[in-house]
Amino acid sequence: MWSYLIRRSVHSLIVLFIITSLCFCAMRLMPGNFWMQAPGLTEEDIIYANQQKHLFGLDQPFFKQYFVWMKQLLRGSLGIDFNYIPINNYIWKYVSNSLILLGTAFILTLAIAFPWGIHNSKKPNGASDKIGLVLSLIGYCIPVFVLGHWLQAVFSFQLLWLPPSSMHDPSKVGEFTDLLVHMVLPVSTLTIGLLAYYLKFFRESMVGIFPSSFLIAARAKGVSEKRVTYRHALKNGSIPIITVIMLDFPTLISSSAVVENVFNWNGIGTLMVHSVSQRNYPVLIAIILIIATFVVLANWLADMLYVIVDPRVKLSRKISDI
Repeated sequence: MWSYLIRRSVHSLIVLFIITSLCFCAMRLMPGNFWMQAPGLTEEDIIYANQQKHLFGLDQPFFKQYFVWMKQLLRGSLGIDFNYIPINNYIWKYVSNSLILLGTAFILTLAIAFPWGIHNSKKPNGASDKIGLVLSLIGYCIPVFVLGHWLQAVFSFQLLWLPPSSMHDPSKVGEFTDLLVHMVLPVSTLTIGLLAYYLKFFRESMVGIFPSSFLIAARAKGVSEKRVTYRHALKNGSIPIITVIMLDFPTLISSSAVVENVFNWNGIGTLMVHSVSQRNYPVLIAIILIIATFVVLANWLADMLYVIVDPRVKLSRKISDI
């Protein structure tokens, strides 16, 4: 167990190092200049831009820039953006805002899709299963940004029930109830999009397990249906479920970034779009590093859960190593 954990941890660190290094290289090779975006630049503007590049070390050899960045990173610093503001001072606020939005939608999705999917797998082709299939098809067909604009148009601009965008009213910044009201539309947009996928997947993962002989034997021994479902059936069908929940994190982040820009939610997705438009590459590198860390961590956690749920995963790994 411990050797498997250490091996997977080392692999995750190597992957994270490769991803961040490639992102740094890509950012440094991208065209454009933070200080030379306006049309009709004068000679003084060009001189100023070259001075700023020198102050940030962008005229240094590439490998020297990389080692300076890596040295800062090992100290826990994400660097300084092109506006001379330490990135650590504000980026974690954007990350926390994204986690609030994404975490709420993710938990709500699992709370709906998990029991509903299990119920539909126990009664395939029933009324509930057909309703879930229709909702899944609708969710698949509608892009998340289109769904967000539709909900915004109906509930904000026509019915006037909910605020159309942002996280707070200007006069109610910091109030929890105001935050909840502003969360309704973006969370609903994310939840509907995620529910279309998770509901169908949970149903398909469990539908072939309930007719299994070992569950029939458990029922014959007098085991309650609840115990049969959540102790025996769920344990045998949990590997693909864990895979989807943990390894679907990049999709969740991309969907969250789209929704954040639709509803002007001050999350890391909104910050990413602004950084790209301004060519503020240090911020963009920091965002990619944080997202990559979350994705690698989700993969690592999935590997650990595999071993806990099904020890045969560890055994098969040892056999393959031989």
